[in-house]
Amino acid sequence: MATGIRAVLFDIDGTLVDSNYLHVEAWHRAFQSVGEHVDAWRIHRSIGQDSAQLLASLVGERPDAWNEHAKSLHARFYQDLAPRLRVFDGARELIAALDRRGVPVVLATSAPQDELDLLTGLLGVDDAVHATTSADDVDTAKPAPDIIAVALERAGVDSQAAIMIGDAVWDMKAAARAGVAPYAVLSGGVSEAELREAGANDVFEGTRAVLESLDRLLGA
Repeated sequence: MATGIRAVLFDIDGTLVDSNYLHVEAWHRAFQSVGEHVDAWRIHRSIGQDSAQLLASLVGERPDAWNEHAKSLHARFYQDLAPRLRVFDGARELIAALDRRGVPVVLATSAPQDELDLLTGLLGVDDAVHATTSADDVDTAKPAPDIIAVALERAGVDSQAAIMIGDAVWDMKAAARAGVAPYAVLSGGVSEAELREAGANDVFEGTRAVLESLDRLLGA
């Protein structure tokens, strides 16, 4: 059981907001636009990691200009799909519950700042969020631990006093590498077995289930 938890770090895409499959669609369209065929299931398995690593894993090493063009296409198509974004059941209530308990919430995402702004606007819980960090704050996003380290610094706690909640194997690996206990939700479309293998201490169906288990997670 976790004890002495003084901050909770959250991924956003696939964890708090139902966005992963929109990212798959946006990347799929981006690849088609540059003449690359990449199967959608392969894109899904790469969602949540650093965009440079995502591109390298799916199409191999390319010139920087090519990568930047592909990322700009993804951003454009994702913006087109933004009206379909939806906050997961229990996500706002979970963040509000942590705020009432005086537990700082830090949103730690591999998304760039413009996507983070879109998602935080959709969540509408700025008053209950202590801080945010995005891919723009580090050289390499998840699964590298850098974003988690920045999130800990902004929360003002050490790694043993925080937990990370995410939906992807990249979240679990990044948290574990930073010394933070990782917990997972299934709402990103990754199996429980894969999440546990990547380091998840426990796996929940979604944010509503996390909310119902909050006392246990915080060691209350």
